[in-house]
Amino acid sequence: MLVLDPRSSVPPFEQLRQQFVGLIRSGALAPGAQLPTVRKLASDLGVAPNTVARSYRELESAGVIETRGRNGSFVANSADPVRRLAETAAGSFAAQMRQLRVGTAEAIALVVAALPPEDQGGITKPG
Repeated sequence: MLVLDPRSSVPPFEQLRQQFVGLIRSGALAPGAQLPTVRKLASDLGVAPNTVARSYRELESAGVIETRGRNGSFVANSADPVRRLAETAAGSFAAQMRQLRVGTAEAIALVVAALPPEDQGGITKPG
């Protein structure tokens, strides 16, 4: 189910995070499903427990999974995990734009310019 590519430039914790998001989004891991323990998954994949723990922390901070103390980690019962990650990223971006005193229209234009045309959902670049 989960496979790490040691030749990838993507760090192992990030490979795990991405695979979990994909499994959840596809429905292979349903809301409320229990994830393997950190130690068990680390052992199965042949990686350090800290690698799995970091992946779980990243998923939890994004609201994709929830940890229930000694009961373990579970897929969150919330909406689409990719949407949740996108909302988190958008919130961080908005906070940075406020801090830099970049206006809403300019911030949106920056996002539109950064996205490839096929990802813009019908939005056209200004200009």
